Amino acid sequence: MDSHGQYEQRVVWTVVGTDIGPLMLAATRDGLVNVVFHATDAARDQALERLAAWLGTEPVEAPGSPLLAEAIRQVAAYFACGRQDFDLPLDWSLISGFNREVLRELASGVPYGSVVGYGDLAGRVGRPGAAQAVGMAMGANPLPVVVPCHRVVESDGGIGGFGGGVETKRRLLALEGVLPEPLF
Repeated sequence: MDSHGQYEQRVVWTVVGTDIGPLMLAATRDGLVNVVFHATDAARDQALERLAAWLGTEPVEAPGSPLLAEAIRQVAAYFACGRQDFDLPLDWSLISGFNREVLRELASGVPYGSVVGYGDLAGRVGRPGAAQAVGMAMGANPLPVVVPCHRVVESDGGIGGFGGGVETKRRLLALEGVLPEPLF
């Protein structure tokens, strides 16, 4: 508790190695709050600065924290093809409004091994015609992989954009059996 009797926000983080490169996982007492692709030093440091500004506290590196243990285990199992669904408490505090609504629908309504179009996802949240806004929500996703924005594709069959890079999106979709594995 702080000096006013309020519980301070605690943010812990670690970097885990995956088949798509290092991922930074950050959590609060409410759940996993952020996943960051390509978490090498520069990207990690930038993400930590953003988290500190957004959440009002300095994130602490704590790979052994109980707040991260289950997320680490489930991410490892996902990349080992032993887990298709994430069952983690999520802290949605980094996203709100339409973006949060879209991401919650994505997390609950687009299962492993399937894809959905931007426009279809917009329709699912009662906003047909808001495909571009759905694309913006995907780009704002603070929990990629766990909230599977890689499963959102263009209606014409194109793969669409991706914050982690199109090659990362292809690899995630290949892992889930949606696309063939690259030959090299």
